[in-house]
Amino acid sequence: MSYENLSGRTAVVTGAASGIGEAVARHLAAEGARVALLARRADRLQALVEKIRADGGEALAVAADVTDEASVAAARDLVHETFGSVDLVVNNAGVMLPNPIADGRLDEWQRMLDTNVTGVLRVIRAFRADLVAAAGEGRTADLVNVSSIGAHIPFPNYAVYGATKAAVTYLSQSLRTEFGPQDVRVTNIEPGLTGTELKDHIDSAELSGQLDGMLDAIGMLSAAEVADVVAYATSRPRHVNLRQIMVLPTRQA
Repeated sequence: MSYENLSGRTAVVTGAASGIGEAVARHLAAEGARVALLARRADRLQALVEKIRADGGEALAVAADVTDEASVAAARDLVHETFGSVDLVVNNAGVMLPNPIADGRLDEWQRMLDTNVTGVLRVIRAFRADLVAAAGEGRTADLVNVSSIGAHIPFPNYAVYGATKAAVTYLSQSLRTEFGPQDVRVTNIEPGLTGTELKDHIDSAELSGQLDGMLDAIGMLSAAEVADVVAYATSRPRHVNLRQIMVLPTRQA
């Protein structure tokens, strides 16, 4: 499906080195948007930029860590220097580190909070003025936050991850009260089981095996299928806000 009115827009996608972020970046670029790719792995970003350019798209690799305020500020400055102001932000960077609460892994809890919650806020802080200005000029302006089905449905040993995603879902809901009156759309995307690298973060053979069992029984979405949902939502007429989209494999729904 083609979404022609994405052409000419300027997007920032975090977590763009792999998975949903990579797929979103490629999809937006294919529709004619200029895309700034933010992630920590510079080599992966550059390889993706080369693929996008080979396909006729326009992209910029920006090595950045959303857990570091100076890094996010430097990324914003580079995006502005190269592409100018931004009218579409996709907050996708995230980590999933499941383990029982009884394990007391404070370092993992802090990493998930810093990336999945505070990282989202840092990116919003960096590009909020761009979105408001774009909307004020009569252009379409979008903030997309990628949450998870885990924001609503508890899974054993995923309590902290689910809590971070619940925070993102609530943040999106609340931000609409601030951004909506300024004509900036806020869309919250909540994927179910999806084929990404998040599974590779799991360091427990037991939990990894449980997830494999769920994938075998239920199946999973591809990252490209979730990216298509992002592209659809952000290509609607500017007065239409698809505020919350839960996208799941049929057997999980």
